[in-house]
Amino acid sequence: FVLMKLIWNMRGSLIRINCSLNISIHILRWKMRIVFLSNSYNHHQSQLSETFYQLVGEGFKFIATKKMSIERIKLGYPVMSPQYVVEYQENISYAQKLIDDADILICGSAPENLLRERKQQRKVIFRYSERPLKKGFEWWKYLYRWFMWHVTNPKALPIYMLCASAYTAEDYSKFGMFKNRCFKWGYFPECKTYPDITDLLANKDKTEILWCGRFLDWKHPDDAVKVARKLKDEGYTFHMNFIGTGEMDDELRKMCSLLNLDDCVSFLGAMSPERVRHQMEKTGIYVFSSDRKEGWGAVLNEAMNSGCAVIASHEAGSTPYLINDKKNGFVYHSYDVDELFTKLKILLGDVEKQNSMGRAAYETIVREWNAKTAAERLVHISSQVLHNNKYFETSYETGPLSKA
Repeated sequence: FVLMKLIWNMRGSLIRINCSLNISIHILRWKMRIVFLSNSYNHHQSQLSETFYQLVGEGFKFIATKKMSIERIKLGYPVMSPQYVVEYQENISYAQKLIDDADILICGSAPENLLRERKQQRKVIFRYSERPLKKGFEWWKYLYRWFMWHVTNPKALPIYMLCASAYTAEDYSKFGMFKNRCFKWGYFPECKTYPDITDLLANKDKTEILWCGRFLDWKHPDDAVKVARKLKDEGYTFHMNFIGTGEMDDELRKMCSLLNLDDCVSFLGAMSPERVRHQMEKTGIYVFSSDRKEGWGAVLNEAMNSGCAVIASHEAGSTPYLINDKKNGFVYHSYDVDELFTKLKILLGDVEKQNSMGRAAYETIVREWNAKTAAERLVHISSQVLHNNKYFETSYETGPLSKA
């Protein structure tokens, strides 16, 4: 009698355990097919792609519609071709079948006609987009964009938006697009974990400032040069390094010579991603000065992951998602050289603030804004949608796949 009573009391637990085992076995047997479709494969997508591959194995493919540009290669981008990458033009029928048959399609920059069959089958599509209005509203293009975007993204179809910019959802809302279907996303470069973050921070040069990227007018490397002159005028001890190349190269070098900055500003040229990260690991402060034309800006992820105290322009796409002002970095208003100067002075004069912001920046990337978190969340929610045939909903309050 006692034994029977014990079994009766345990039956609920046994049923729950059995159900959990059945669900786990079902998930293990069922291989989700995920296809990431974009223009070219590079190190900005490699970490996310590697994580998807670890999660679903051969069920994951990255389809590249183009080869990497010569400009990117000159900047130090490595040419990579892991086993899950498929070049569309080299095997069109196979690549198209992968696109059509996938359970989940993540679509970056790619020809719209590749999605025709998928739309007819009403299969899930995740658009992956930076902000579309990088040049501003441009009212004369409004009607054309409204028509084309609604035609290619009918509301009745399960098409969602992964926002690779904090401004993507706002831009598309001006056209009545993707209401309640926008989710925070981004680019996810390599996320390093250090054995001792305290040791990393202690070995940084707190007087060193770094700027990295292509030398283009909308990235505003000249603003960093102007600030260097102001810092020198006020007698601050510092050294500013520039990594990169571009159309403003000669202009920046001449500017430094005219402002008599050759002793405190260095141009290190283009570097591989590994060498860039090594430089970040040695640097105390990172300046991210891009304006609204910067769709995301993966260098911000990398600088934060390297424990840098960052000062970031508010218009760059990644800044509002990654930076909590005064906590894990500083945000300044784009083009405002005086504000950038003021915040640089604060960090140069306060080593403890550099350390605390650098540590908080590192934790932001390691704990949440990384490829592993993003991929696991997408696979988890997608499996629920596919099994239950329901609308894609998020339960995440912050980070990747939280509501945009």
